[in-house]
Amino acid sequence: MIPRDVEFEGLSLEELRDRWRSRYGAAPALRSPELLALVLAWRIQADDQGGLDVDLRRALRRPAGVRTAPAPTAGTRLVREWDGIAHEVIVTSEGEFLYQGDHYRSLSEVARHITGVRWNGPRFFGLRGEAAAG
Repeated sequence: MIPRDVEFEGLSLEELRDRWRSRYGAAPALRSPELLALVLAWRIQADDQGGLDVDLRRALRRPAGVRTAPAPTAGTRLVREWDGIAHEVIVTSEGEFLYQGDHYRSLSEVARHITGVRWNGPRFFGLRGEAAAG
């Protein structure tokens, strides 16, 4: 809730910029008084009651359409076909990944072993975004 002593209704763009500068320094280069009033109101409210938590900020930074899945749990089998061969990885209870009898610390290491190039392991195995064709 915005403190009662803060009133923006009817203020011009320049008056809103003055209010911003008096509180926060350089004002954003917005041209809409309505938008600047909303941003200023949010900023004051965030200062008063706390802003966005870390998880929400991180989620907002992700590109639109990118989905993330929870980390696979022990016993999960991940299967990915690459160059006509099905590759199976098992998540161990130690949080490692078992592939063809060898232990790997990350899915990215497994993906690199399979393809010979660097990959985002969760993406390669379809846990994040689109898996690449292969």
